[in-house]
Amino acid sequence: MTTSVVLVGVGGQGILLASEIVAQTAVFAGFDVKTNEVHGMAQRGGSVIAQIRFGQKVFSPLVPKRTAQVLVSLERIEGLRNIDYLADDGFAIVSSQKIIPVTASTGGVVYPDIDEELLAKYFPRLVYLDAVDAAAKLGNPKTANTILLGITAKKLNLPIQAWEEAIKKSVKEKFIDLNIKAFQHGLQI
Repeated sequence: MTTSVVLVGVGGQGILLASEIVAQTAVFAGFDVKTNEVHGMAQRGGSVIAQIRFGQKVFSPLVPKRTAQVLVSLERIEGLRNIDYLADDGFAIVSSQKIIPVTASTGGVVYPDIDEELLAKYFPRLVYLDAVDAAAKLGNPKTANTILLGITAKKLNLPIQAWEEAIKKSVKEKFIDLNIKAFQHGLQI
């Protein structure tokens, strides 16, 4: 069986780092891994999506619609925008962070008012939290992505030691301890 994970957000939230950690974790656990990233206007706050697939033998990095076991969204609208990747029995892990795009901040469009209640209608298996606030309380709001990976780890059958090794390999040395702490915090949520 191939496991599929989709991570979404906007540029600067750490989606690419998070996808690297998931992929490295699966490698450390002994799986074949394929990844795909799309980050066109990411540097300007545009959408970012990363797809990770792992299993005994994986032939494509692309996650077919309605097959992802986990959809992780660092921004609430991006979660809804990518809902079609999530399997019917999949888990959505969504941060409440709201990043208003330029088109909405200049009055071109209205940023929709999305809350946990509305998301729960679309995602029957939802973990919704203010990951940025939780990360700030740990010492750095930029570890919100790692907190969400801690929650993700509970939904995937990969050893915790492999996750921690992947974090050590993927983040800068001076941020390893902080990211391990953020990951462990996510495990407790």
